[in-house]
Amino acid sequence: MAMTSWEAAPRLDGLRLLVVEDVPSVREVVVDALEQCGAKVTAVESAVEGLTAVQQERPDALLTSISMPGEDGYWLIRQIRSLPTERGCATPAVAFTGLCSSADRLEALRAGFQSYISKPVDLVKLVGVVAVLAGRQ
Repeated sequence: MAMTSWEAAPRLDGLRLLVVEDVPSVREVVVDALEQCGAKVTAVESAVEGLTAVQQERPDALLTSISMPGEDGYWLIRQIRSLPTERGCATPAVAFTGLCSSADRLEALRAGFQSYISKPVDLVKLVGVVAVLAGRQ
């Protein structure tokens, strides 16, 4: 993930975002990018923590890795989509992962993600996708 100019990235001021990523360095870079664009970010390292955070924080959007130890991102999105509306079932969600085949992309969309971005993540693209999902563009 290269450093980038944020001039091309949309502003995310006021958005509450949840990042679920088990790799600390990746989590830190993604959180930093989103915060530089104005978002308020909560970051957790597991799908189980992510499920709790969605219900407690009710974020405007979720960004999660797919491959994580224990429960993975597919488990997380399926759990979220099975929640009642008032607990977060409709939370817009982006999968970001190193699993990059067209079959992987299709599986992510079928599981309930609205968008899919492959790693290494283009941070400006990631911010743009979040902006669209959250109704900012």
